[in-house]
Amino acid sequence: MQDAVRRVTGWARDVPEAASLALAEALDPAAPADDRALAAVLARSWSPSPPARVGLAGGQGTGKTTLARLVVAALARCGRRAAVLALDDYYLSRAERAALARRVHPLFETRGPPGTHDVARLHRDLLALAGAVRVEVPVFDKGLDEPRGTRTLDGPFDVVVLEGWCVGARPEDEASLAEPCNALEREDDADGTWRRFANERLATDYAALFRTLSEQVDLVAPDLAAVRRWRLEQEQALPAAQRKDAAAIARFVEHFERITLAMRRAASATADWTIRLAADHSIAGIERRIPIGSPID
Repeated sequence: MQDAVRRVTGWARDVPEAASLALAEALDPAAPADDRALAAVLARSWSPSPPARVGLAGGQGTGKTTLARLVVAALARCGRRAAVLALDDYYLSRAERAALARRVHPLFETRGPPGTHDVARLHRDLLALAGAVRVEVPVFDKGLDEPRGTRTLDGPFDVVVLEGWCVGARPEDEASLAEPCNALEREDDADGTWRRFANERLATDYAALFRTLSEQVDLVAPDLAAVRRWRLEQEQALPAAQRKDAAAIARFVEHFERITLAMRRAASATADWTIRLAADHSIAGIERRIPIGSPID
């Protein structure tokens, strides 16, 4: 653990190693050391003056859910109350996506891309949790591919972490959209209707949501092969009858490829914390944007 904390604090620059080590050692011992170290460093960085809302992004299987859980625990030990909202819990139902598919493009039957979330509800919930209110947050069952009830969060929270694969993503320009980026787009979206509609949503209601975030953390996979492999590993948590095979996962990930690659290219310029992952899921490096005028500039 000490080695992991030393590496992470070295990249983070102004976060004390000793305090981060003590905090990391108090977190879930079953979690990977690098994740515990990163959660401790983030919590120590934020605890003096916590950001009200943190965006946590990363491709499928990068470990967003684990990191978010550890950050909440670490912040609690720093005396800060935190909660997590998952973008995935705000997916539209299959019936709603089917209606969108009939109205706009058949690819919108598959959950994931911008346009397949209830952004208005998420936006309301994210802002509401800063106040002393009770919020019923939706829960989405990925095995059934349907919403399944709610869970209750009682505000106020010092920090709300919004985790999701495209949190903080920015729209592309028309020139970038013109050429398909993979077989899915070439074969099933030849005229670009699907990707342009998703891009328009990124530029409108998703952009308004992301503008409420105070800080952005991006988990960056080394390549798409790692994303496919990690996403396939996630399937093992589902009942056998609900699991996708490797070919189905490869096609599923193609729905996310364009935005995942765009976020990967832009991370250093748009994220406050860019966490670069190695093929074995360890942390290979951290790039941190320090605001102009901070003490370490």
